[in-house]
Amino acid sequence: MRDAFHDELNALTQRLVQMTHLVRSAISRATTALLDADLQLAESVISQDAEIDRLYKELEAAIFELMATQQPVAVDLRTAITALRMGGDLERMGDLAEHVAKIARMRHPDSAIPPELRDTILEMGQIAERLVTKTGSCIANQDVDLAKELDDDDDAMDRLHRRLFRVLLSKNWTHGIEPAIDITLTGRYYERYADHAVRVAHDVVYLVTGDRPEVASDS
Repeated sequence: MRDAFHDELNALTQRLVQMTHLVRSAISRATTALLDADLQLAESVISQDAEIDRLYKELEAAIFELMATQQPVAVDLRTAITALRMGGDLERMGDLAEHVAKIARMRHPDSAIPPELRDTILEMGQIAERLVTKTGSCIANQDVDLAKELDDDDDAMDRLHRRLFRVLLSKNWTHGIEPAIDITLTGRYYERYADHAVRVAHDVVYLVTGDRPEVASDS
């Protein structure tokens, strides 16, 4: 009975890892769609968010059934509840990638990103991919040391987010209000994507050690 129960817990971990793969692909394709004004790629991100939502609903249903039928306690209960939290954060990351893709779709056939900010957005996309890749490894291997590295990557994302605002507020900004709104929203989506990845990593630390890392307040 206990072996079957722990097999079910392991299945939850596999679902979470699968979700990290999907949200990594989503943010990668959304970034490309945004920079290249690729409508087809943007549409693929938007339509495939339903798959991430489906996985989360399956995860949620499996956890509720597990708690109802197995009545886990102590560490097993912590595992189930933490998995539910992590799934929620990953589902939200998929939504944020979808939001980036929707900006690309809205501005097609033009790019929503002015030339002077392309490198910054590209770097934000690369950091987002790195964060979720590490998150997947943290979940799969319960790697506490790797989980703690994500705070540094999140700091890098925050610095880029602030860089966007420096450009927007500069007297040299000549692109008007509509592009400024696009950039403001896009920067926020990447910044929040990173925050959710860090939350998942912190949940891994809590799952393994029983202690939750100190969380900085949102900027």
